[in-house]
Amino acid sequence: MSELRGFLLIAGITKLSVNHQHLRAFHSVATDGSFSRAARRLNISQPTLSQQIKALEKRHGTPLFEGRRRPLLLTPTGSELLALTQRMFATADEIDNLLGNQPSGDGPVLRIAADSPTYAARLVQAMLQTEPDMGVIVQIENSQKTLDHLIEARADVAIISDPQIDPRFAYRPLFVDYLKVLVPASHRLAREQVYPLSALAEDCLLIREATSKTRGATESLLRAHDLHPPRTIELHSREAIREAVALGLGISLFFSAECPFDSRMAVLEPEFQPDASLLTGYVVCGVEQRRSGLMRRVFNAATSLEPLSPIPLELMGGRPARIAS
Repeated sequence: MSELRGFLLIAGITKLSVNHQHLRAFHSVATDGSFSRAARRLNISQPTLSQQIKALEKRHGTPLFEGRRRPLLLTPTGSELLALTQRMFATADEIDNLLGNQPSGDGPVLRIAADSPTYAARLVQAMLQTEPDMGVIVQIENSQKTLDHLIEARADVAIISDPQIDPRFAYRPLFVDYLKVLVPASHRLAREQVYPLSALAEDCLLIREATSKTRGATESLLRAHDLHPPRTIELHSREAIREAVALGLGISLFFSAECPFDSRMAVLEPEFQPDASLLTGYVVCGVEQRRSGLMRRVFNAATSLEPLSPIPLELMGGRPARIAS
């Protein structure tokens, strides 16, 4: 007996045989607001998804969407059905979580998008410690592209730094980090522990692209102290900037978790650091997915990583709280 038929029997509804796959298709489109995103999430082609929606509407003789062009609008019947499917799939996830139900065969596949390679790797390690058979796909991008992966259903969960609040997603703080200064090993201050910000008057500053959170934090620090480096060079990846620093092209600012040991460089503390330059990283998933068994396990793994935060999370009580329940 299908999952849906079981729900209908509980509700005392047995006259109609509702196709569970078609309901899943409707629920995904209505939730994502896009046929293309829903098709990616379900791993089917868009024509197949459209056919399933049409079959559901034809079988029950009622339209569920007001047309097929964006923005997608639900008919009154579609709105009522969405309320029912939300309860149905949420309950199904809770049943799976309660019974520990896992599909037979290969383990699940977790798709992670992240703007922090360090914390992406740590999350994978924590997940595999409890689920060694899990498949993992990791995509590293800047914050905006990481969010795009989640919005477009190309990722199940994301690690995003200081994201904007979006009611479609649930958030859990993972870490708070602060800036450090990378200088070449041959730099005049390489043997010091602290980098005086006045030294920027003599150094070339290597910076990330405009959408980078690291660049935003760097610019916050510069504005706070009215600093204007004589020259900047823009490079669009962490790796490129690290190599440029090692080659003596200039200095740069990195978050502490992104400063692995390299004998060609020295890592110094900046003389001052305003709160605006701190960075808070969050684990993010869709609101509809947050109670699923898989997401609960992801959030449990993320909780185990909180002690690794460069600045303890409990010390940042004044920062925004966007907790996934």
